Amino acid sequence: MEKIAVFQNFLDYIGGAEKVGLTLAKQLDADIYAPKADRQAISNMGFEVEPHEIGWVPENPPLRQQLTLSRYSRLKVLDKYDFIILNGCWTVSAALKHKPNLWYVHSLIREIWDLYEYTRKHTVPFYGRLPYDLWVRYNRSLNKKHVKHVEKIACNSQNTRNRLKKYLKREAQVIYPPVETKDFHYQKPGDYWLSVNRLITHKRVQMQLEAFRKMPKEKLVIVGCFEDSRHFRSYNRYLEKIKPANVEIVHSIPQKKLVQLYAACRGLITTSRNEDFGLNAVEAMASGKPVIAPNEGGYRETVVSGETGVLIDDVSPDKIREAVEDLGDPSAYRRECVRRAEEFDTQVFTKKIRQMIT
Repeated sequence: MEKIAVFQNFLDYIGGAEKVGLTLAKQLDADIYAPKADRQAISNMGFEVEPHEIGWVPENPPLRQQLTLSRYSRLKVLDKYDFIILNGCWTVSAALKHKPNLWYVHSLIREIWDLYEYTRKHTVPFYGRLPYDLWVRYNRSLNKKHVKHVEKIACNSQNTRNRLKKYLKREAQVIYPPVETKDFHYQKPGDYWLSVNRLITHKRVQMQLEAFRKMPKEKLVIVGCFEDSRHFRSYNRYLEKIKPANVEIVHSIPQKKLVQLYAACRGLITTSRNEDFGLNAVEAMASGKPVIAPNEGGYRETVVSGETGVLIDDVSPDKIREAVEDLGDPSAYRRECVRRAEEFDTQVFTKKIRQMIT
């Protein structure tokens, strides 16, 4: 039996990409590597996986990402393994010394490719834009160099596949990320809507706050993880400052608590800008709950408007409010949501990954 290793961007904060890496390790009986890991956070997500740490990296970008890229370029553990899975954009430098390999792409390095202009305008202060431009130019060159050494590529959506082709001139097989659908369950809709996001600017969570400010009789619970870096902390402080009384923000809760919140919510609200895939939508549907999402990115591949939720053109706070008010009885979406989520089950994902690495 082949011995496999999974190289993971980060495991100190657990979001959708990290769940996929941990699922790969569990399903393939593989070792998983990361610069550093929060074992309690991993356990809270329901994974009994012991990660291998390859070395400290700082909290703040761009040094965090740059050192991760450097550590993976220097790592050499191929003699222990028959196959390497690169799970994340900052692990791809490991392809230089590790073959055979498969790159599972959740996202390109969006700050240097499709979100370059957005990041430059909304995240980088004016005095940092010249250094940022130089950093982008350098990393575009590195990224292209590293990707040439990748042998097989799978990605999480047609949306991501299109970006790969546009920016890096590589083809990929779409294998949708896994959701352990049997772990989710349905309960009668309660008195709140749910939002599950990494708290970063392109998730546009402030739009949700403004929408619910216009709906004082509705309640929103936001489950948000964020990295302990300056721009994540700054955005979180901003959200806490502007949130209305009918919105609650909670952080880094155990998986069992998250499953319960999905089960009893009225539906999921998400506003991510051109989302790569959107695991949160599938988790909500696995709980029998409808999804209100932008009509863009990966949500077009998961949410069936009118059947498993509502896709909003040109999303705005007013349009979110209209979608909430027009959705009707959330329980009416239960059967179709569960059926749709089963198309993204872990077993489907694992079978397709095994076919690519054998």
